[in-house]
Amino acid sequence: MKVTRTELADVLELEPKVFADARGYFVETYNRRTFREATGLDLEFVQDNQSFSKKHVLRGLHYQIRQPQGKLVRAIVGEVYDVVVDIRRRSPTFGKWTAVTLSAAKHNMLWVPAGFAHGFLVVSENAVVQYKVTDYYAPEHERCIVWNDRRLAIPWPIGGEPIVNDKDARGAALSSADLFD
Repeated sequence: MKVTRTELADVLELEPKVFADARGYFVETYNRRTFREATGLDLEFVQDNQSFSKKHVLRGLHYQIRQPQGKLVRAIVGEVYDVVVDIRRRSPTFGKWTAVTLSAAKHNMLWVPAGFAHGFLVVSENAVVQYKVTDYYAPEHERCIVWNDRRLAIPWPIGGEPIVNDKDARGAALSSADLFD
């Protein structure tokens, strides 16, 4: 497994080995031992989630203020522009963001630690995103930073407005959001 550090040191892009031939391919998408050896992280994932979205759908920027979730994210169909924002007030990279294009063709994944907001924009005709999480979903602790926060100035690769749900459209600005210390 190839591991690449992003601009946010704790956020990692992972590329598993792909074994391809004339029949197709085989890829081991997760192996706890391989993950631990490659990243130095020994995690317990407790829930797997999957979403289907159409082109120009933007989901995020989500996080849980209590029961924070680390996420191992990948696109199993299509391609997404995946964004992670450091929302830990005491972090040297607080308020900074990074983005990685996740694609089914590349089989790459993104490790998003707890303490970060996460979202993605579908750039293909549709996409299926799957992610493993380190804590259970707790809707009472879910928070959202608005996708177009001026301070963050994320250049989402879309001409015009994305398709967002009401909850995400009403997300908080970073300056007024519940954040981590």
